[in-house]
Order: sequence, then C-alpha cells, then structure tokens
Amino acid sequence: MSQTVIVSFGEDREYEFLVHEADVAGMERDQARSWLAKEFEDLECTPSNPMGKILVLDMILNVAKYGGEHRFEQGGDWAKKFAAVTAVVLARPVMRVDVSNFTVG
Repeated sequence: MSQTVIVSFGEDREYEFLVHEADVAGMERDQARSWLAKEFEDLECTPSNPMGKILVLDMILNVAKYGGEHRFEQGGDWAKKFAAVTAVVLARPVMRVDVSNFTVG
C-alpha cells in the first residue's frame, strides 16, 4: 500500500511524494520521530509552543519550513526521507504538509 505526502509552500508550489512499503520497511514510529527531532535541532528550528513542548506536528511543519522549499523541489534523498518519516509518523494514506498556512491535514 502506498501513501502520498504533499508538501505545499503556496499555490502552484506543491511537491508530491509517493511512499511505498519498501521505503518505510523496518522503520518504526520512534525511529521516524527521532529523525524529525534530530533535523529539528540541526536546522535550528524554533518551537511554536512557548512552553517549549514540541509536538510531532510542530516538528513536521518546522523541519519542512527550515529545510527549505529547494530540497522538496529537487526531490532528492532528504525530501524522500522526510516524506517516508512523515508517512510513518502520521500513518495516513494521504498527508498534506502546508508550510505556508502551518497546517497538516
């Protein structure tokens, strides 16, 4: 079963990634969350919660934002890993990461 991750930076700036079972084989939810946490720290993301608690949706949105549109536009390994990790963490058939409106649906 495939999953679709769409990362949007605004109108006409959407990047769609198909995540196949082989892309996430052996990846546990904790591993995916750890990758997001590491990227969140490496990219020096700013938590959106003033209390300092970082929710998984905040990590997904901030890693996409601070990772930059160019990475998704290029469709390289980093963008594919982001899509796979997002698919594992959210476990939905279709996910939309809307960076410009800071929402995940």
